[in-house]
Amino acid sequence: MEPEMREFLEKGLVSAARMRAVEGNAITLGVGSLQMMESAGRALAGMALEFSPSRVLVLCGRGRNGGDGMVAARYLQDLSTEVIYASDGPLAPETEMQLPVLAGSAVILHPVKCASDVEILRPLFTSADIIIDALIGTGASGTAREPVSRCVELANGTKAPIIAADLPTPGMRANRICAFHRPKTDGAEVADIGIPLAAEVFMGPGDLTMVPRRAANARKGENGEVLVIGGGPYQGAPYLAGLGALRAGADIVRIASPVFEPVPDLIYERLEGDRIISDHVEQILKLVERADVVVVGNGLGIWSHNVVLAIAGAARKAVFDADALHLPLPVSMETIYTPHAGEFQRMTGNPPPEGLTGRGRMVRDAARQGTILLKGPVDVISDGSRVRFNPTGSPAMAVAGTGDVLAGVAGALLCRLPAFEAACIAAYVNGSAGMIAAQKRGDGMTASDLVEEIPSVLFAGGAGNG
Repeated sequence: MEPEMREFLEKGLVSAARMRAVEGNAITLGVGSLQMMESAGRALAGMALEFSPSRVLVLCGRGRNGGDGMVAARYLQDLSTEVIYASDGPLAPETEMQLPVLAGSAVILHPVKCASDVEILRPLFTSADIIIDALIGTGASGTAREPVSRCVELANGTKAPIIAADLPTPGMRANRICAFHRPKTDGAEVADIGIPLAAEVFMGPGDLTMVPRRAANARKGENGEVLVIGGGPYQGAPYLAGLGALRAGADIVRIASPVFEPVPDLIYERLEGDRIISDHVEQILKLVERADVVVVGNGLGIWSHNVVLAIAGAARKAVFDADALHLPLPVSMETIYTPHAGEFQRMTGNPPPEGLTGRGRMVRDAARQGTILLKGPVDVISDGSRVRFNPTGSPAMAVAGTGDVLAGVAGALLCRLPAFEAACIAAYVNGSAGMIAAQKRGDGMTASDLVEEIPSVLFAGGAGNG
């Protein structure tokens, strides 16, 4: 990939959810979780050695953060190193794999299940020259429970410096924080663990972990109501967008259009006449008021822009596609635009350049009023600050309707995600579904074939399901 694309790496703090996505993408690119754990543990040990300790105490939890600590202990086996690890439940698979390796190292292991088990080991805390906190990392929330809470209490009561792995355990003091790949809190020192650039700037399957899971007791409507406004000159477009929204998890999808198609899963809201005009605005605004997201422009034609602008001002969240992408651009409180190259030129006055770096810069500069998803062989998504690229897709998708499906998918995801994340994941899902459909249908695939593959991509790993 172009080295210049390093400029699209995000800066500053990273959330736990985003970090999981990046790690998932790195695994897909061939950097295994054990490989990242090895790099993290080695960096952690390196920071500990800067204190020139003789006696090291490593505190490990049951998650992958604990595995980082176990790797660090192995690199510190030439010192007097002891490991206390929580054994009150199953360990993460990667952490479990570290135990036999440590058993063959010059390290003393102490499994603990309760506070009293930790209390017996109090002398290890008081004699330690340094303590490594690998109890709970980016998955931390709330107050630590036993036996972790007793470990925190005893560590805090010592004079030994404490190094936190990625994030301090809740309640634990930390003299230094060794953050892996990117900082998760202020004051952390970052250690590179070999995650490829593409894992962060390109979309991948790890990004699907960002999609909220549907609650086990979910009721109809809780996961979004989408209103699609379009049709007239091109009758199928709004229905393809609506089906894309349904397949991407929206509970209710309404189609406001002059044209009826018998699709029983979609609720039809009739607009009299053969095209959408100003006379329809009052009727449409009532539907906009109840919708979580409005998708506008599919099959609309070029005669309805005044209606589009009226709708935009009333919509809380909106996706504007196709014929809605005329100047002046419609703007809602939270907006996604989904142009192809020609529509982008119409929006901005400039054709997108060929190179990805140049495209990324141009889309970023143009995204002043909302998130832009520029469709192409590689999609480019930006909210004016962040830039991502989506490599999924197939030449077989160059048929009518696939962009309409994308708009619907983006609308459904926008019900539950911020605009930038919704646009990024929609691009990845739509392209991946198109690749699956193309494998089955070849150059004979249709947009309807694409619709049917969306759930197999978006929900295969459990995203959005209870």
